[in-house]
Amino acid sequence: MKTETTRDSGGAPLHRRTFLQYAGAGAAAAGLFAAGCRKESAAVNTTQTANGIDIGMGDPAILNYAYALEQLEAAFYIEVVKTPYAGITDHEALLFTEICEHEVIHREFFKAALGAGAIPDLTPDFSKIDFTNRTSVLTYAKAFEDTGVAAYDGVGYLIQNPDYLTIAGKIVSVEARHAAYIRNLIQLGDYAGADVIDMNGLNNTKTIAEVLAIANSFLKTKVSASHYNYVA
Repeated sequence: MKTETTRDSGGAPLHRRTFLQYAGAGAAAAGLFAAGCRKESAAVNTTQTANGIDIGMGDPAILNYAYALEQLEAAFYIEVVKTPYAGITDHEALLFTEICEHEVIHREFFKAALGAGAIPDLTPDFSKIDFTNRTSVLTYAKAFEDTGVAAYDGVGYLIQNPDYLTIAGKIVSVEARHAAYIRNLIQLGDYAGADVIDMNGLNNTKTIAEVLAIANSFLKTKVSASHYNYVA
């Protein structure tokens, strides 16, 4: 089977599979390693309200916000890998497996970093997604990845701890590569579009309110952020 290639920084050919490993797993693994070194956010007091689980405020809230999104993405790709759509190629199956692994690492990083302050496991609602249909899977994969990138870029300025900001920057770069790959599957050569980048070529951002409105439509367990002017 012929696979697409790109080139690494030294000019050597790099298979698409290796490219995702190169671009994603290293940053994610670094985040997971860092999780074992700091548990300062464990004292955060998330609360269960009539509107769902409120993430609280400060850095712990932003980490829980990211943790909620990574739970959702990981659950989605686990389902994609578990029940591959009709006609999926070996190449696509392999890449979805690698994306799934990245998302699980991201999820586990935030869970470890938050410790006792982590929000509970969330229950997804994927009833509107037809996992047997390629178009359905790619459409929602694109939506999840584009939302994830916009979410990270939209809250970076709120993060106070520089170590957390560094890790968030690494993770969002991985999510952006996922987004580009999914777009290329939908339309060859389309790695980003006017719907996700502005006239300066920078990623569009979304507020916590905008992102949670999207995420909650795929969650049975709702998440709210009352300290950031949002209630589910």
